[in-house]
Amino acid sequence: MADIEVIKSKLLTCRHGFSTRTGGVSLGIFASLNLGAGRGDSMENVRENWRRFGAVIGFDGALTVHGYQSHGATVRVARRADMHGIDQPATWSEADGYVTAEPDVPLVIFTADCTPLLMQDPVAGVIAAVHCGWRSTVADIEKNAVEAMVSLGAKPRNIRAAIGPGIRRCCFQTGPEVPAAIDALLGGDAKDLYGPDAAAPGKFRVDLPGTVRRRLTQLGVPEENIDELGICTMCEPDRFWSHRAMGAERGSQANVIVL
Repeated sequence: MADIEVIKSKLLTCRHGFSTRTGGVSLGIFASLNLGAGRGDSMENVRENWRRFGAVIGFDGALTVHGYQSHGATVRVARRADMHGIDQPATWSEADGYVTAEPDVPLVIFTADCTPLLMQDPVAGVIAAVHCGWRSTVADIEKNAVEAMVSLGAKPRNIRAAIGPGIRRCCFQTGPEVPAAIDALLGGDAKDLYGPDAAAPGKFRVDLPGTVRRRLTQLGVPEENIDELGICTMCEPDRFWSHRAMGAERGSQANVIVL
């Protein structure tokens, strides 16, 4: 069995990690480090995968904060009482982001192309995990996450952000509605973040991680405090699950941060 590969940011000083497919016990279309429950994989395998993933990062994978991701802009303040097992019902029926100032409360979001965003204010001791699909992004989940962190004592100038593996401009083809929504979000400061797809008239190629980065800077997060890892999930199907490449029959990456 291959060793677990966990991707980390050079800017975040607390425990954190972006998972890949390697190092787990799941088989077939879930091989091997599937961290998503409810996809058809054996729960025994998923729990063992979480145990291994948690051990590499340094937390107990048995209990985390996670919920049902609706591609909305809702960000919840999480506390120890909100932790639960991967095989238990979600604490919240709608949540695409979490913030906390409590230690040993792992915040988790799941991805398989959407952009994962992990943030930390090391001065205030506040963290966030945010699921930035394009719908969440243009609904300004970034602003909601930053404001939720500020409500717990964070300051935008102290926030450090890591933008993890997700679909990138090379593979993210959309209709015109996505560039239009990004223009509206960024107040017109988006022309370099998308362009026509020369091979598909009427379609565009969109830089979703770049959009997240641009919005964070607008919200006061310093450019030098943002680490965009530059990894495309669709380009590396042996290393990551990609919804666009594989459809719904696949596993899921998990992205976690914990004080």
